[in-house]
This record gives sequence, structure tokens and C-alpha cells, in this order.
Amino acid sequence: MKEIFGNFKQALLVSLIMFVLCGLIYPFAVTGIAQVLFNHEANGSLIKVDGNTVGSEHLGQAFTAPEYLWGRVSAINYNVYTQKDTVLDENGETIYSGVSSGTFNYAPSNPELQKRIEIDIETFLKANPKVNREEIPADLMTASGSGLDPHISVDAALIQVERVAQASGIPVEEVKAIVKKHTESRVLGVMGEDKVNFLAANLDIFSKMKGDGNEKDL
Repeated sequence: MKEIFGNFKQALLVSLIMFVLCGLIYPFAVTGIAQVLFNHEANGSLIKVDGNTVGSEHLGQAFTAPEYLWGRVSAINYNVYTQKDTVLDENGETIYSGVSSGTFNYAPSNPELQKRIEIDIETFLKANPKVNREEIPADLMTASGSGLDPHISVDAALIQVERVAQASGIPVEEVKAIVKKHTESRVLGVMGEDKVNFLAANLDIFSKMKGDGNEKDL
């Protein structure tokens, strides 16, 4: 009995020590270090405009106005909901399905995928009449795995420059400079491809239009 009680006491003591170390000290230490050394990243890399939080550097948003760069297709519409979308209808249902990530996960042979791509191609060509069908970068017509990607390829950004410049009133060269400013190079110079954070670029376009007295809603 004494041996059993001793083992129980030892097990309880070890459990309490591990609880304090792993459940309290470690999380608080990591959180504290992150807040001190990586405050911006630890709090979601949030982007503010005029003191208001408008998004995160790591999450895309849905842009459809001609004066802004368009991002990739999103199966979850970048989780863009309004307060009205959360209100129950007469059937007790809402448009809001909760914050999530994901893709359509269609096979290349799926007719729904082919239909969706054709509609998106026609929409893009209508907004960019000088672009030929075969010139459209593939990433503009395909969804990312998460549906929340804030990046597009450099080609996908540049092919929209003329439309953005014409609609926003910003000279073409200035729009190209904004694209270049928000172009992120390959990781370590070898992994992945150069890409453009279209959300950050669009915020610069918005600020530029606002400064020119040509402000339009995001």
C-alpha cells in the first residue's frame, strides 16, 4: 500500500509540474516573446486604413470594381459576409456558414468547373477588352487550396494594369510602380514564384485615388 501511494504521489507531482510548465509557463513565455519581437505578425498581420482594420496581409478579399486588381477565384468568397447575412430567414437558415477555408475540389472533367471557368473568362474579357483569351494567366481562373490567397502572379497583375489605370485615373506607370512595390520575391530566391499581394496593392491604389480626390469604395 505504501508503494502504491508513493507511485500515485509521484505521478500526481509529475502531472502538476508538467501542467505548470506546458500549460502555463510555456504558452505565456511564447506569447510574450511573440508580442515583443513579432507583435504585428502575432496579432494577425492586420492592415489599417485611417485607423480602421480592413484586413490581413495574409488573407485576400473579393474585388470586382474595375479600378482595382482582381484576385483569384474563391470557393468561399473570402468569407465576405455582412451583418444581414447572419440573420435567420423564414426557414431558420442564413447565408452565413461560418468562417472557413477551402476550394471547389472539382476534377478537371467536372462540367461545373468548365462552366464556372467559361463564365469567369467571359467576365474578365469583358472588363479587359484588349486582352486575348489565351493571354489570361491561369491563376486568375483557378482557385487556391485555401480560397483565401492574397497573392496573384506578376503576370496576372500586369495584365490588369491598363484597366486599373483607366478606371482609377492613375497613370499606367504609377500603377505598374504599385504592382512592383508589392511584388514578393521567391522564398530564399529559389522556392515558389514571384507574386503580388493584390490586397496591399489595392489599398495603395485606394489611397492614391483618395489623394487625387477620386476616392471610390474598396
